[in-house]
Amino acid sequence: MTTQSNFYEETSDVETDLLQGDDSGASLTGHDDYDETDREGTTEGLELEERQALRRVVGMSTELTDISEVEYRKLLLERVLLVGVWTEGSAEDAENSLAELKLLAETAGSEVLDGVIQRRKKPDPATFIGSGKVADLRDLVASSGADTVIADGELAPAQLRNLEDRLKVKVVDRTALILDIFAQHAKSKEGKAQVELAQLQYMKQRLRGWGGNLSRQAGGRVGAAGGGIGGRGPGETKIETDRRRINTKISKLRRMLKEMKGTRSTMRQERRRHLIPSVAIAGYTNAGKSSLLNRITGAGVLVEDALFATLDPTTRRTTTADGRVYTLTDTVGFVRHLPHDIVEAFRSTLEEVADADLLLHVVDGSHPDPLSQIHAVREVLGEINALDVPEIIVINKADAADPLALAPILAREPRAIVVSARTGEGIDKLRELLEGALPQPLISLDLLLPYDRGDLVSRIHSEGSVEQLEHTADGTRVLARVHPALAGDLTPYAVA
Repeated sequence: MTTQSNFYEETSDVETDLLQGDDSGASLTGHDDYDETDREGTTEGLELEERQALRRVVGMSTELTDISEVEYRKLLLERVLLVGVWTEGSAEDAENSLAELKLLAETAGSEVLDGVIQRRKKPDPATFIGSGKVADLRDLVASSGADTVIADGELAPAQLRNLEDRLKVKVVDRTALILDIFAQHAKSKEGKAQVELAQLQYMKQRLRGWGGNLSRQAGGRVGAAGGGIGGRGPGETKIETDRRRINTKISKLRRMLKEMKGTRSTMRQERRRHLIPSVAIAGYTNAGKSSLLNRITGAGVLVEDALFATLDPTTRRTTTADGRVYTLTDTVGFVRHLPHDIVEAFRSTLEEVADADLLLHVVDGSHPDPLSQIHAVREVLGEINALDVPEIIVINKADAADPLALAPILAREPRAIVVSARTGEGIDKLRELLEGALPQPLISLDLLLPYDRGDLVSRIHSEGSVEQLEHTADGTRVLARVHPALAGDLTPYAVA
């Protein structure tokens, strides 16, 4: 994992100690320290015992069964500890969130040693988990030999700094972890620029180094401090210089992405000019979107059992059963609490979803909580103004899913279908549902086309919708629905 939470060298220890008056440190406890009555999602009236304990989550350690797994990553795995704060929902929700963080950490190239959860009404503003729990976590870091701690949430700059000062190891939050995965998986020029923009926006708020030896502002009477003539700088601290350089780079990247956005918009307008319906495949990361695209179109897109394996959108042209052309676009996956900087940086790419005629919302049917995935994806769709796009819920991985777990989704979502992109189960029914949901041309025509105008018959198949076709002695009788542009060419052959 290449993410660095210390983007710039720390030079001074004069920062104010914010860790005052928190709960006292307590030793790590197991599951038995939590009563079943506290799993209802409320944080009111927490018992003292709960607030003073870090709860270890079972099954958090990475299992490496073969050295080839390490060799495959081609890097030295960081040894990490996971820490989360449980503020709402059930204990199962908190553990599912930490389990997802474990997958993110392993995708980034880490060996997860352990994971703990702190039960609080809200995260501590100074240290995220409270100063007493920091002492417990420091002991766990020392005993496990971890070199990185990953927090299941977005840390404020002060929280990040305070945790690193106390734990003496690198601290990374969920946002930085996701940005790191995006950086590893970006392949295209546009994808790399989008990731870099998001990283710089994140980094700008977390610059460090207000120490005196980085300052170039030495004006006034500085003789006693060893300054004086020759010690006065241009009036700008190093951190201000760094921030200015980051802002300059951000502006350059935004101009570059604006140009790329123009190219993408031109391609979309060209498809619309030819009246080709578009279908976008969206959903939670690792739900099987690329596999579904390959199954429907034979696109041959990279399929990998990893989070955010697809960052660059892939568009493929395919046809309906009656020959009508439409496009399918595979898009970047979503995740809970997807960083806002990522959404903003990838907005031009996500517009493929907002501008689509139909959305295939892919859900991982084998996930412990698929309904939460649907909710998380719709939150992002709301941010990009795509909630009005007609939607079909595609519950994938039917071969690995529990039918009882899928029942609530099928009952709640009227347009939902269960498929398996791996085995092909339900794919034919999905095609029928998809083709029936595509927008229909507006103009209905009854035509008699001469046999030497086969080109018009072909255009009706690809650009319109054929409702009935019959070969007669006088020509081809076609009952079809077409767009206005094609209707003008067909009008001379309309049956009175």
